[in-house]
Amino acid sequence: MSHFYASITESARKTQPTARGHKSTGIKTFAASWAGRIEVTLWHDDKTGLDKYRVTQAPHHGAGCSRIIAEGQVGVDNSINAEG
Repeated sequence: MSHFYASITESARKTQPTARGHKSTGIKTFAASWAGRIEVTLWHDDKTGLDKYRVTQAPHHGAGCSRIIAEGQVGVDNSINAEG
């Protein structure tokens, strides 16, 4: 049984593509423009038994920057000010 699930909820497609990930594999996705991309990674931390996430900016076709936007535990309010 899958532990993680991803879906593209809005796009030009008529169908909604999905992906599944397990505790052992995690799941990673990205959305991009010509200015760069945003990556979202989910994984299970075996040491703590918690599901973790990381949101980063990354270059796409030579444009953009590399920076961690947010990271933390899934299901916990780890809100950060994206400007700060």
